[in-house]
Amino acid sequence: MANMEALLKKELGTSMLKASGDAAVGCISEGQSYDIDSGRVFVKINHRSQARLMFDGEAASLDSILKTQTVKVPKPMKVIDLETGGAVFVMDHLDMTSLNKYSAQLGEQLADLHLHNQRQRERRDKEEQTVGKGSGQSDVPIIEKYGYHTATCYGYFPQVNDWQSDWVAFFTQQRLQHQLGLLEQSCGDREVQELWTQLQPMIPKMYEGVQVYPALLHGDLHGNNVAESSDGPIIFDPCSFYGHTEFELTISVMFEGFDSSFYSAYHKKIPKAPGFEKRYQLYQVFNYLNHWNHFGGEYREASLRTMKNLLK
Repeated sequence: MANMEALLKKELGTSMLKASGDAAVGCISEGQSYDIDSGRVFVKINHRSQARLMFDGEAASLDSILKTQTVKVPKPMKVIDLETGGAVFVMDHLDMTSLNKYSAQLGEQLADLHLHNQRQRERRDKEEQTVGKGSGQSDVPIIEKYGYHTATCYGYFPQVNDWQSDWVAFFTQQRLQHQLGLLEQSCGDREVQELWTQLQPMIPKMYEGVQVYPALLHGDLHGNNVAESSDGPIIFDPCSFYGHTEFELTISVMFEGFDSSFYSAYHKKIPKAPGFEKRYQLYQVFNYLNHWNHFGGEYREASLRTMKNLLK
């Protein structure tokens, strides 16, 4: 610990470094707030060999969300390699309490985050049609494909974020197929592979007549990754990429933490498209497979059951 604190002092250029508040321990990393010369920071610590990759992805995700100016996130400061292996991630400290009175506002702001890329594109197209177009350039590039410019980790597995122009292909290959590949390596479960053989050809049908635009997603939005401060909601611990807005909602329903005001405010801005329930189950399959890969066989039953429901 003393070594890490000396390293932090040096990297942050601060003479004061004083631990404040309680340490936080999550299932992936631990965290601690510190007072430094310039204010208070929050430091996440992870000793795994790929901690740097994970934290770089999280820092990029926070930065992307921050630039949309839609929903509050901690401002990333620096990722630092530890001499003993692993890394630490320094960000602004935010005073947070459990999400309570700002639930509906979070629904609105999340919809604004999801609509940001599409709105920018519509604005650009409109400007291009008018003579003497404005130069209202935003900090955020307009994204036409699905994926992300860097690796982001869902839990501690890096996601395959290579850009693809087709969402169904991206989700099938780089999300579902990838999770099934990890399972094949770890336990070689025959039944899940057989179900996948039947399910895969059915997936394109689930998107017929639905317009999917690349939307910047938080990527892992459940009750433990949201909070509020005195002036509104906060989201944190993202593993962002550009994907389908509906993908974001699945884990929030599966692992609760949001009340009905959150969903109704969200769907006022982004109404449910035809076939929503079927695609919701498809995105559930991904989340169950990911949990199976992280936490073992207790998620096998839910994975298989959801796949069988989709085949009915």
